[in-house]
Amino acid sequence: MNRTHLNSISEVLSASTHFTSHSHLRTPLSTPSFCTSFSVSASSSSLSSSPSSSSSSLQGLQNSPKKPVLSPLYNLLSETQNPSKLVDLICSSLKNPNPHLALLRNDLKSLLSHLGDDEISRVLLRCQSDHASALTFFNWVKDDLGLRLSARNYCLAIHVVAWSRQFPQAMRLLTELVELAEDVVAPDGDVFGALLLSSEGCNWDPVVFDMLIKAYLKMGMVKGGLRAFRKAIEVGFVPSVISCNFLLHKLLRLNWFKECWQVYGVMGRVGIHPNLHTFNILTNVLCEEGDITMVYEFLEKMEEEGFEPDIVTYNTLIYSYCKQERLEDAFYLYRIMFRRGVEPDLITHTALINGLCRIGKVREAHKLFHQMVNRGLTPDVKTYNTLILGYCKESKMQESRLLLHEMIGRGICPDDFTCRVLVEGYGNKGSLVSALNLVVELWRFGCSVSYEIYNYLIDYLCRENRPFAAKNFLDGILKYGYIPTLQMYKKLIESFCECDGANEALLLKGEMVCKNMKPDLEVYRTLMCCLCRTGRSEESEALMEEMDKGGVPPDLDICRALICGYCKEKNVDRAEYLLGLIAAKFHIRDSESYNALISTVGEQGDAAKLMALQDRILKMGFVPNSQSCKHIIDGIRKAAVAHKQPS
Repeated sequence: MNRTHLNSISEVLSASTHFTSHSHLRTPLSTPSFCTSFSVSASSSSLSSSPSSSSSSLQGLQNSPKKPVLSPLYNLLSETQNPSKLVDLICSSLKNPNPHLALLRNDLKSLLSHLGDDEISRVLLRCQSDHASALTFFNWVKDDLGLRLSARNYCLAIHVVAWSRQFPQAMRLLTELVELAEDVVAPDGDVFGALLLSSEGCNWDPVVFDMLIKAYLKMGMVKGGLRAFRKAIEVGFVPSVISCNFLLHKLLRLNWFKECWQVYGVMGRVGIHPNLHTFNILTNVLCEEGDITMVYEFLEKMEEEGFEPDIVTYNTLIYSYCKQERLEDAFYLYRIMFRRGVEPDLITHTALINGLCRIGKVREAHKLFHQMVNRGLTPDVKTYNTLILGYCKESKMQESRLLLHEMIGRGICPDDFTCRVLVEGYGNKGSLVSALNLVVELWRFGCSVSYEIYNYLIDYLCRENRPFAAKNFLDGILKYGYIPTLQMYKKLIESFCECDGANEALLLKGEMVCKNMKPDLEVYRTLMCCLCRTGRSEESEALMEEMDKGGVPPDLDICRALICGYCKEKNVDRAEYLLGLIAAKFHIRDSESYNALISTVGEQGDAAKLMALQDRILKMGFVPNSQSCKHIIDGIRKAAVAHKQPS
């Protein structure tokens, strides 16, 4: 074959390669007419380049289509132009002590369009004895080239890494695989099948299926973990007792008690020996189910298996008994613990103290508290909170306050629960001043007070019609970083308005605006009703104009307050004007406002004026009711009486 012919072939193949690299559909490409006997095609992989690996997603978990045979004409080209040599070139580069895949990317620029699912899988299979090279190549394809890796590529990489006992790396890849697969795989086609299918012709370790269960559970996908567990059993793999315990724990957290017992039954059937942790989880299941009578049978079975109940077992049972207010059973177990050499810990005593407080035996609980301290146990904030709550429920605030001082003296900082219980305890007792003093005392001790407590105190002061005290308290806590909410401002404004403190309420509205809080309809209604009620209807009307400019339309209560306010001030002309304006602009026609205006004019004893007003109001679209007629009749009667009286 002469040089001219070889050059022609090279041009044809180069053109084919160029076309393939710009095609998203890797369809076979045919050569020109002088080479009709050869078929040039690209790789069968369905993978295509993407600009970013972070948004890459898995393809389906089905088998990749069989790769078409490359044209023999490629063998006439150099290695860096021959697609059939792509895998060899990459593997050769990976064998170097310090592989420079970035340089390889430039050298193989014309061939990278042929790097598909099949080629990636072949490279990974050749790196089975060198997990570091496999990971280097895998990350290069995913991160640097930005190619979309298939489920098979992921599974092979996982098998290679797990076979080399690099379990953290394998777990990371499994997690990525699960995240991607959940977006594109149907519910019945999970990752388990892909891992199993890709194990053919590859070194693999059954531990990957155990790790898959853990991966699902760590990601909070309990259904996926349970499904993987069942599939592993179906195909004959036996998960470890650690994975089973992890699964049982997650099922317990979701209150899937039926599934817990199903998993335990499978464990016994396939020969997975439970350990003490397994029994403790299942003891918790029995307690959560409320079937305490079955607990003793289960404990007997546990001892038959050679396991002695430990501190976790006893604490679980004692907590459950206390929750059901079965204190005799709880203290019976407490005594058994000493006989069996299991030392009760802080959790044990806290559960018992809580149980005693639940049934109102706070003194006995405090006595047990002292016994615990004498045994060398140091109470924590939860133990103190339990006792403080018990005393607060009985309104014994002095004892609660002493416990607070005691815990601070031990260097235990009160938490939000401690403060809330004490403040609410004083509030329920009606000792609001003591609650405020408590907050000041907590500041002095350097304890943080939550916004929830501040909100509670301000709300309580407002409900007690003490808005000035609430405002003073608000001013005091602003320096501690407290940021009032819109709801808190609304409560303060409402409280001031209920006490006819319109000036203070308007100042608070100004503060809201300065803090970029837009007053809503409720704020305007509260303010305007108060202004009208206190003879300041003109200011209230100005607020309505402000509402209109701010895009907040008035409601029926606001319109009624304005018109009734002007009527109360005997400014009937302004009341009539607003009655018509509101009806025309906001389509609000309130019979009570209409009646208030008619009644006010009727009291003047001028029948002509009253009837003229009635005609004008009817033209506005108002319809009189029985009360309207009564006011008109009363007005005419008053006018007649006034006319008969001598001047």
